[in-house]
Amino acid sequence: MRKVLIPTKLDKYAANLLSERGYAVVLDAATELSEQIRNNPDTEVLIVRSEKITPEIIDALPQLKLIVRAGAGYNTIDIKYARKRGVDVMNTPGANANAVAEEVVAMILAAYRHMISGDISTRAGNWEKSKFLGRELTGKTVGILGLGNIGQLLVRRLSGFEVKILGFDPIMSPALADKLGVELCGVERIFAESDIVSLHIPENDETRGMINRRLFELMKPGAMLINCARYGILNEEDLRAVKAEKKIIFCDDVYPKDAPGPKSVADVADVMLPHLGANTVEANFTAAKRAAEQTIAYFEQGVTKCVVNKALPDGLDEKYQKLAYVLTKLAHAYLGRENNPTRIETSFYGDLARFEPWMLPPIVAGIAADFAADNGPKDAENFLAETGIELVNREVDNNKHYGEAMTIDLFVGGNLIYKAGARGTITENKLMLSRLNGFDELYLDPTGYHLFVEYADAPGVIGRIAGILGEKNINIIDIRAPQDLATGNSLTIVKTNVEVPEMLVEKIRDAVQATKAFEFTYLP
Repeated sequence: MRKVLIPTKLDKYAANLLSERGYAVVLDAATELSEQIRNNPDTEVLIVRSEKITPEIIDALPQLKLIVRAGAGYNTIDIKYARKRGVDVMNTPGANANAVAEEVVAMILAAYRHMISGDISTRAGNWEKSKFLGRELTGKTVGILGLGNIGQLLVRRLSGFEVKILGFDPIMSPALADKLGVELCGVERIFAESDIVSLHIPENDETRGMINRRLFELMKPGAMLINCARYGILNEEDLRAVKAEKKIIFCDDVYPKDAPGPKSVADVADVMLPHLGANTVEANFTAAKRAAEQTIAYFEQGVTKCVVNKALPDGLDEKYQKLAYVLTKLAHAYLGRENNPTRIETSFYGDLARFEPWMLPPIVAGIAADFAADNGPKDAENFLAETGIELVNREVDNNKHYGEAMTIDLFVGGNLIYKAGARGTITENKLMLSRLNGFDELYLDPTGYHLFVEYADAPGVIGRIAGILGEKNINIIDIRAPQDLATGNSLTIVKTNVEVPEMLVEKIRDAVQATKAFEFTYLP
């Protein structure tokens, strides 16, 4: 009899369903997690909500085979260590989505109509009607960063208010956006034009601190910002510096820790809630139901669809998956991150051809920050199907003698008029970029900090780029300067000791009249 430990407040449906199927279930939301771990060392399945699952907890459960996160985000679970210990980690994507979407609408209305402060004032015996002059949601422009399950449901929930929706999502196809009634655009335009901005992006190395002063300063006076995603994506000090001047209305539901005590954001938040996004009867039931059903399917049918830390197949070096991710991410940067690809074409040479399905998850992760690279091939296929992106794996000519190499091309537009592509391989156990679009024979290790600048070929450009970097004490470690004879353009690639700030990238772009300029960072 398998033991399932549920050390969290989860609807009893999960425990009841699992018990009916012969599992030994311990459901205890009151006892400290550490004590429950000590008392149940024979646990094989751990079902959690927002509890932090560390290597120490995993080590304390020697029979553990599966961790199920009853919810979408799994940043509280050390999935890499779980993989090392042979423990699969699942999530239940979409279970909480509607609850969070409805919470966003509630926060907008509460802030616009002074529901909280008005209630407190009236209960105190005051009658401050003129003080609480509100605003209407109808007719406003709402910007949504992240159009996954929550973002798409938010679009639908707002439809009755006749709002204009601007959306940013690096993976959503224009066709699906049109169907939803969303105008896809860049992050800066969303912050500049929206009356309300709602954040629904994951927290990872790319998004941490992404919502910063540069964006706050673009906001309209009196605009509203809502964070029901993750605490770390927003720079709190930057918001504090700009809020008063811009009169930004800030609604917040996420914190560094879900625990009692003072909250550092209290002085800048107009509406604060104790992480209530998924805290509804319906969401709790749905998450419980899916967690139990996925556990049963996992053990009884071998279904691993929602496992987020799948192991590699035999014979595949994980470096090739990293290469697929880097090539895709670099091609997307060259394409322009504001351009959502509508088609992906891949070529896998040599022995890599048989591992093509396992290259798809890191490829998808390279264009979609909210997709984990260690998902399975089927998850990646489903993700592309849901977002309307076509995938083509081309037949290859191994007589070209590329060895174990791969080419990844991204296309934009209904008639595929524009593309960006990258080819690479593994050399001396290192990632190597051999081609970027028409620039061949690069032989570049893309690890570290790199500045890419493309321009019409002319003398003195590299010197100007180096001079601008030198003015800011940025050291140059390596320089590549290939030409594309077909276009007459040159590409200068500068490896630096630190990341080149966006403001400096723009300065270099203007100084050399670059057709493209972007910073690319990969730190494995």
